[in-house]
Amino acid sequence: MEKADFDIFLWANNIDEVKGEVKIELFLFNKNYTPYKIRFSNALEGQIRQLFLIDMINFVNSGANSGWSFRDYEFGESEDAIYFTELSKVGRAETLVHLIENEYKDISFFTEADHEFKRIKGIVVRFSHGEQKFYVAKGLATGQALGNNLSWVVKGESFEPFSADAGIKIPNDNQVLVVDGRVVIFNRSKFEKLFQYDFQTVQLAEQKAKEIAEKYKLSFAEGLELADLLKDKKPLVSKLEKLEIGEMTQEQVVDYADEMQLELMTDTDGSIIIMDDKDLGIFVNLLDENYYVSAVSGRRYEIRNKRLLGEPEGEPPRG
Repeated sequence: MEKADFDIFLWANNIDEVKGEVKIELFLFNKNYTPYKIRFSNALEGQIRQLFLIDMINFVNSGANSGWSFRDYEFGESEDAIYFTELSKVGRAETLVHLIENEYKDISFFTEADHEFKRIKGIVVRFSHGEQKFYVAKGLATGQALGNNLSWVVKGESFEPFSADAGIKIPNDNQVLVVDGRVVIFNRSKFEKLFQYDFQTVQLAEQKAKEIAEKYKLSFAEGLELADLLKDKKPLVSKLEKLEIGEMTQEQVVDYADEMQLELMTDTDGSIIIMDDKDLGIFVNLLDENYYVSAVSGRRYEIRNKRLLGEPEGEPPRG
């Protein structure tokens, strides 16, 4: 499914005309998707432009000449297509871009002493030309990075000590582009690994969010939606997948939360308030009946793993 308001082939053709003029800024990001600024020497600018921009432009232009299509990532895999998905669906990529765009002045510069290169997950280049900004990201194999401890380099006819803080090989393949509110995907497996994106989980989250919205009245913090909260929570989505949504009424959920003395609030019209991930976890665990009071001690427990021993007497088996 093509997006009428964005054409990757036209975009690449236009950027190709100004590829030598775009401004380059470099960032590293760790496994928590915290970005760090990092400087680069003038000697590396040509390599950065080649590895992160020109190679990508050439790839897209080659695809255009071969009649490739620009397809929604969710519509399956084809050898003659470039894929995209909405940035809003890729929570970790969206967070990374948001931090760079909106909290730039608070982003620290990377130093090995403060941040440790082995904790870095990827590298992202922000390209700017006029009002246009776009990002090209790649994963880094930092486990294979050279450190100055017991690393040697060959110089001429001899070994010499490796004197830098770290040494890393930059991948030369095209992986991920973020532009115009979209994530353009050149390598599906590396994209999924880089941003921990699981399409099946995202799709199921959207389905379950719709089912829940039909059965329960929920109230969210401004800017939040249930599907967005769920899409990065694979354990919660897996739990919801096994549930028959609606078996417990709204009133039963609220009463159950009160009985277990859980901090789940409702607003004036009785809607259950979901402010954050903690509220969401409580709500899903209530639907899954994961709380109980011991008949012996009176203590309240959250059940981590449970196995149904049998149905209540007089009730037919479920399912």
